[in-house]
Amino acid sequence: MNFDQALDTFIAEADELLRDMEEALLRLESAPADDELIHAMFRAAHTIKGSAGLFGLEPIVAFTHVLEHVLDKLRTREIQVCGDLIALLLPCGDHIGKLVAHVPAMALDAETRACGERLIARLREFLGKPAIAATTLPTESRGGVEAAGGGALERGDGDVVATDNWHISLRFDRDVLRNGMDPLSFIRYLATVGEVVSITTLSDAMPEGPAMDPEACYLGFEIELHSGASKETIENVFEFVREDSEIHVLPPRSKVSEYIELIRRLPEDDLRLGEILVASGALTRRELEAGLDWQTALAAGPVAGPLGELLVEQQVVAPQVVQSALDKQVRNRESKAADNKLVRVPADKLDSLINLVGELVIAGAGANLLAQQRSDGAMLEATALISRLVEEIRDGALRLRMVQIGETFNRFQRVVRDVGKELGKDIELAITGAETELDKSVVEGIADPLTHLVRNAIDHGIESAELRLARSKPVRGTLRLNAYHDSGCIVIEVSDDGGGLNKERILAKAVARGLVQPGQSLTEHEIYKLIFEPGFSTAEQVSNLSGRGVGMDVVRQNIEALRGTVELESTEGLGTTIRIRLPLTLAIIDGFLVGVGDAAYVVPLDMVLECVELSEADRQAATGRTYINLRGEILPFLRLRDHFGLGGCGGHRESIVVVRYGAHKAGLVVDELMDEFQTVIKPLGKVFSRVRGIGGSTILGSGQVALILDVPSLLQEAAARDAAGGGRVLRPSASERAVAIG
Repeated sequence: MNFDQALDTFIAEADELLRDMEEALLRLESAPADDELIHAMFRAAHTIKGSAGLFGLEPIVAFTHVLEHVLDKLRTREIQVCGDLIALLLPCGDHIGKLVAHVPAMALDAETRACGERLIARLREFLGKPAIAATTLPTESRGGVEAAGGGALERGDGDVVATDNWHISLRFDRDVLRNGMDPLSFIRYLATVGEVVSITTLSDAMPEGPAMDPEACYLGFEIELHSGASKETIENVFEFVREDSEIHVLPPRSKVSEYIELIRRLPEDDLRLGEILVASGALTRRELEAGLDWQTALAAGPVAGPLGELLVEQQVVAPQVVQSALDKQVRNRESKAADNKLVRVPADKLDSLINLVGELVIAGAGANLLAQQRSDGAMLEATALISRLVEEIRDGALRLRMVQIGETFNRFQRVVRDVGKELGKDIELAITGAETELDKSVVEGIADPLTHLVRNAIDHGIESAELRLARSKPVRGTLRLNAYHDSGCIVIEVSDDGGGLNKERILAKAVARGLVQPGQSLTEHEIYKLIFEPGFSTAEQVSNLSGRGVGMDVVRQNIEALRGTVELESTEGLGTTIRIRLPLTLAIIDGFLVGVGDAAYVVPLDMVLECVELSEADRQAATGRTYINLRGEILPFLRLRDHFGLGGCGGHRESIVVVRYGAHKAGLVVDELMDEFQTVIKPLGKVFSRVRGIGGSTILGSGQVALILDVPSLLQEAAARDAAGGGRVLRPSASERAVAIG
């Protein structure tokens, strides 16, 4: 991997970590006691800082270092979660995102630098606050040990010295004097590596006078040493008496936190517990070997234990340090497991694969057609096998582009929080159907329309707290995002429990703007559709969120560009639901091929319910009408020949393809039913972008171009055209229904 590729990977990973950090932060606001959320934020910030340091991205490193310091104090509860801190950390995450976005250009503008300085100043205010006093455990002396000042040695959690001094516990071997060693010489030499703060002499092992051996050493020492030396340097002072003596070196409180921080900064390698402790400096190589020997000896007996427990029991390492090393091991394993499961592939390579699969589908259809023309049984069998394999490859390739919509939904937690606070509204975001999958390109295209709809629901839909109380509603409003599959489409719903739409106000505004003639009768559905007209707004005041009439028309345009539709349901006083229907993918679909005259059309197979032959009696009965009686049900239909102006007369045998889209069902009259067809969707180009009823094109095995029908817009266009001419396409009257059924 070259430098540019590595940098791109860093940017992608940083974006993911920032999203995780923001999600944890928003959850922390409602669960301030959740330590795991704080740890998750700290790990995200620390990972970004470490990765940025590898690339020499100093602005990111410098800013994230300050943020990491605040998160560390939050993690140790020296500062507490509060609204002001949340309100600061959210823009800090945004600023890191801006810094990451500037990475390719390697240059910051003055505004970004000034924003970073302001945020750092506010972060330092939290760092400057007095620390909250931690709960102090009762102090106790160990074996009657007293410091030179007469007080018991202070110890914190897990027998860790609660001062910034090293604590050295010495128990010399009885024969140290006979071996020519002077215990006091070691203590004097110890003063060369630091300042000996206090010495306590222990004489509890001294026997009575008659039993005492004058050449034996019975004394022990407890020493407080203030030094910046490493543990290994202090241990080496007692190099010549280590084998026969009992020596424990306990690090100061500051060193414990330093070891924990060093452990967190270690690379995510597959290290054992002892290797992690040695790499951080909390354990010397000699102590590790001694601990392993002791573990091996215990393993041969009835009692054995993990290395970490043995090291803590022998007071070689503080329990907090061992726990940090164990946590590091778990994170490393989880990270490696995740890395082994996932492979990053650039989106353009995936798109290229989909295009190649599409060409393979077309080529396979051509080979199958050639086999049919030659009536070659063996070749037909071979092409059938190839077609089945191609279909499996197609489905597999498309699944690679499918992503869960939950990640997109979760981004609106921040939008709801910020916009709600700006408007003074308490709003809860409820998410369902987050596991629903759809094509990555569709997800990217739906993000902006959803943002418009969410902001619009917060601003226009959900009332103020006072008005909700007056209407006997909970003060806290609810905004829901839901997704599910239906008839080969994905349906996304944005609903709120607000005041709903006022039909009279919408209609009055439409009349004032000339969109509707005075006295014109409109259905409820037609009235609600008016809000998607360009420049239409019922807001009484213009604000930075709404009132300019820009947004809902853009929503409709963007959704239609994705071959989707948008519907709206509202009950005044109860709330509004906006329902978006989108295709699962924009690349390859299963289609049903039909013929009208010399033209071929493809109907999305997921929308096809059944095919019914239109008998001569049915054709006569349907003359001049746009509906038939289908087994006692009124079925509106549309003749594709007439709709597309193909001219000529229908064939002797016409058929109706019954399609369903959402709650609507209708029939398409065609001349010929051909076959199911793997359809590679080709865009029509900008020249045909305004053609309604056509969603794209495809190439048949014969090389002929077939148009893909956009069923939703096709039915809407036909209904609008007939309504403009005074007709009632898809809407028979009550008397006509009676005639059809009777």
